[in-house]
Formats: sequence, C-alpha cells, structure tokens
Amino acid sequence: MKGAVFAVLTSKKRRNSGCVESLGHYGALFCVPFVAVFLIFSVYPVVRTLTMSFTNYKGYGASDFVMFDNYTRAITDPLFWDAFVNTLKMWGLNIVLQLGLALLLTIVFNDIKYRMKGLSIFRAMFYLPNLIACTSVAFLFKTLLDWQYGSVNQILLSLHIISQPINWLGGEGWTAQAVVGVIGAWMWFGNSFIMLMAGVQGISHDYYEAATIDGAGRWTIFARITMPLLRPIMMYVAITSLIGGLQLFDIPYLISGTKGTPGRSLYTAVFYLFNMAFTNRQMGYAAAIAFVLFAIIAVCSFIAFRLMNKKED
Repeated sequence: MKGAVFAVLTSKKRRNSGCVESLGHYGALFCVPFVAVFLIFSVYPVVRTLTMSFTNYKGYGASDFVMFDNYTRAITDPLFWDAFVNTLKMWGLNIVLQLGLALLLTIVFNDIKYRMKGLSIFRAMFYLPNLIACTSVAFLFKTLLDWQYGSVNQILLSLHIISQPINWLGGEGWTAQAVVGVIGAWMWFGNSFIMLMAGVQGISHDYYEAATIDGAGRWTIFARITMPLLRPIMMYVAITSLIGGLQLFDIPYLISGTKGTPGRSLYTAVFYLFNMAFTNRQMGYAAAIAFVLFAIIAVCSFIAFRLMNKKED
C-alpha cells in the first residue's frame, strides 16, 4: 500500500516538474524582446564605435585600418584637452552650487525651528526644473541673457549696476561657462536635494537624542553626526554628476546655436567630438575621442569609489 502511494506521488511530482520545465521554456521567450533591443541598441553601437575608432572612416565610402593613430592623436590633441578643461570648469561650478544649495535646503527642511506648512509643495517645485526639457531651458536662458534685448541686462542697466550690456553667452570670457554651470545647478539641485533628504530621514533619531543629552549644539550635531552619515550619498551624487558633467553637450550646444561654432569657452569635450564626427566628417577620430573620454570617466569614478570606501572603513 505504501509503495503504491509513493509511486502515485512520485508520478505526480514528475508531471508537475515537467509542466514547470515546459512553462520555463515559454517564459524564456518573454526575455527575447528585451535581449534583442539591448543587443541592437546598446551592445552593437558600442562594438561598432570601438571598431570604427581603429579606422579612418568618414561616414561614407570605404575605410582603412589605422591601428592606434586616432588614439594617439586624441591624447596629443590640444583642442581636445582645452575642451576637456572647459568641461571641468562648468561641472566644477555646477557641483559646488548644486550640492551646496541642496545641503542648505536639507538642513532647513529638517530643522524643527524652520518648519512650516506646505513644505511638500516646495519640494516638488525644487524638483520641477529637472523635468523641463533642455531645449526649453536653453531657450529661456538664451532669451533672458541676450546681449542687446535680454531682461537681465535691461534690469541691471536700469538699476545702474552696469554701464553697458554684458555679453553673457558670447566671446571668449568665463561668463558663458558660469552661465552653463548655474543652469546645470538649477536643473539638478532638486534631484540632489531629494537624495539628501532621504539620507537625513534615514538617520536614526537616537544619535541626535544622545548628542542633545550630552549638550551638543546644532552645528556640532550637524558636523559630527549628519555630515559623516551623509557622506556616502554626497559621494554618490558627486560621482553621478561627474559622469554626466563630463558628457555635457546639450546646454552649450543649444545656447551657442545650431551652427556648431561656439565660442571657445563653450567648447566641451562632447561638443568637440560632435563637430569632429558630423562637421569635419572624421568619424573614426570622433569614435576614438569617445573611448578616451570613457576611459577618463571610468578612472575618475574608480578613484572616487575607492576614496568613498576608504572613508567608510
């Protein structure tokens, strides 16, 4: 009797396992669209760009294999490094303003003394610039900062702060870089603010209660408790901002116009890559620049992660 029951249960188990295996094959089919899209639109462009970087491809016709000539040219190209330095300047101002403003707002919004009704509305408003298309943002600031008819110059002239209009977006000066840095900080500080807010709210209140009992002041608590515990999130924001900042293209391109001839101060690394590829028709060299920039970003990210882990240890 026991043997018959065991045989029945075993046969049922085998049938169920067979059904599961057959359903598993059907389930794998649902992964096919994602894998196909990933291979076509993610993997293939990277591999194609890598192979292109070893050729003198011009976007049409045949191409010759040139080994590492494009990489040697990119590493020794002074225009590329000037554009890279411009990118660092814009990103540097951006991250200082972005993190500074986000941290200040985080302190205010989490301080009981300054709390008021409707703070959730302000949080949504701070994040709103992040949702606006770059084209709209560039058009807005380009209109406000127009040399002859912009509202900013008109207001400054009417208040007698300046004696003649300032060419904010033109020329070879630092003003255009400062404008791009401020625009980037305005667009992204809301995102950093939300991350820092989440980090502060995740800190246990026991630390603050113990520090208050020991007689620690507000700034002492902030410097000894809040800042050290927020360091990983701040490092994450800085690293992601660095990765995006070194790929800066849209705002400088849209502000300088669509002719591809920006002032030298707005020439970013990706802008230079774009002109090499689509204006000068040097696709192979542009592909090499892309991978040199990728290597720089990877090294900077690795160093930042190592520093962050070292601080945590």
